[in-house]
Amino acid sequence: MGPSQIKQALAGCEFFEGLADNDLEQIIPLCWPREFQAGQYVFEQGNVGEHLYVIVEGQVVLERAVDLGVRKGTVTIEALDKGRVLGSWSTLLGQRHLLMSSARCQQPTRLLVMRGADLNNLMLGNKEFGFNIMEKFCFLLKDRIQAAYGALEKL
Repeated sequence: MGPSQIKQALAGCEFFEGLADNDLEQIIPLCWPREFQAGQYVFEQGNVGEHLYVIVEGQVVLERAVDLGVRKGTVTIEALDKGRVLGSWSTLLGQRHLLMSSARCQQPTRLLVMRGADLNNLMLGNKEFGFNIMEKFCFLLKDRIQAAYGALEKL
């Protein structure tokens, strides 16, 4: 993927849409592409995470393993497709992050990957940009929490 394709993927991402071109240009060097096969995990619950992922193509399911004593299993939190973002959110705050769910590809999937700490550094260097990212982050967390509660209600 070249810089123009990365910029296009970022501009079409729920988390970065609406950002100024010069802000997107600063994010491009932080990104690298990765491909996953159907069934492959992007990350697994309980591991330490440090990356954010933008789905360029494919579908990723967020899952959480649950243990309710006699009932054990996996709950699907949400299915994410092109333009959605997932990953280690605490890294945007400069904190270590234990992953609270697993992310499994439902089909062959292409992602853009970036270190959350690198994006955090950009945010600290440009407060307006940082505010815009944190505002989007708040809305994203609201949606993920609602999805998680919805998944729990199905238990």
